Amino acid sequence: MPISPLVLHRLANQRLLDARFQRPEQVVRWMGALQAQDYAQAVWAIGLRTGSATLAEVEQAIAAKKIVRTWPMRGTIHFVPAEDAKWMLQLGAPRMLARARGRQAQLDLDQAVLERSCRLFYDALHGGRRLTRAEMLALLEHAGIPAQKQRGYHILWYAAQTGLICMGPMQAKQQTFVLLEEWVPQVKELPREEALAKLAVRYFSSHGPAALPDFAWWGGLTLTDARAGMAAAGPDLVSQSIAGEEYWQVGESAPFRADQTQAFSLLPGFDEYLIGYTDRGAVLPGEYAARIIPGGNGIFQPMIVSGGQVVGTWKRKMKKNTVEVNLIPFTPLSVPQETIHAAAQRYSRFLGLQLSLV
Repeated sequence: MPISPLVLHRLANQRLLDARFQRPEQVVRWMGALQAQDYAQAVWAIGLRTGSATLAEVEQAIAAKKIVRTWPMRGTIHFVPAEDAKWMLQLGAPRMLARARGRQAQLDLDQAVLERSCRLFYDALHGGRRLTRAEMLALLEHAGIPAQKQRGYHILWYAAQTGLICMGPMQAKQQTFVLLEEWVPQVKELPREEALAKLAVRYFSSHGPAALPDFAWWGGLTLTDARAGMAAAGPDLVSQSIAGEEYWQVGESAPFRADQTQAFSLLPGFDEYLIGYTDRGAVLPGEYAARIIPGGNGIFQPMIVSGGQVVGTWKRKMKKNTVEVNLIPFTPLSVPQETIHAAAQRYSRFLGLQLSLV
């Protein structure tokens, strides 16, 4: 099927066709934020949008404090530019914290417990120290604050929402936590109107063409705030009508070639190409949606994308020095074997492993 203009321009602006970036931090700054609750998938989302960056290079950018992993929007973990972490948190935290009060009550977490937990975290991390998640939860338990039944996770989430902590580098495959003010001392704070405008420009540059509800969903904003951000962005945003609907983007789309319309990619789960919009029907037929989000449980599977369409899922099987890539298409793929192999090779190079089998 011919690729639609909407899909083609999104592929280009999401940097899934060409004009990829050289450094991981450039990807994150361009995208604004990338959903990242699954670490292994999220680092590939960054690497895929570079010319040839490896997992080691992405993790080096994290260790160098150029990229931060925290909970800035929708109460969900994202990779964001380090210097923008504070204002992104401040933009969304009041709404997220208000929505969490019911869950806090269910978990018997009152404000006194949350504040005491934050003081424990500050004292333990102050001075540039890092603790793993297990160590953070043990800290609570030793202080007489039960961390079972999601209490510990919610306390960590609260401390991140209030700007106290963020995630540091991985340590022996374990996530660490650090103090945000120490990890990124040069974080920016912006007036709310400026923050909304900046978020709008970031989103519509990388995700456009997109609609108002898409931006509101992605940013965890009310429609009123989303409109305010778009208005504040002013002439940077350009509207267009596609199939009778109003869409927005910033300036012209990223460049692409006519021969790229059938581009083949192995996208990670939770990739912004799908999750960054409220209406995903343009790239994922409704009859296959349950294959990407089994049971509607919010867990997005890694995706095969061909010609802009999600055409299947894929899995990896890693051994000591090799990786095997298994494709599960919805229907038989009409893609040359060498094209499939090249996409799998790109992933294996990212991991620094030999490709054993596709």
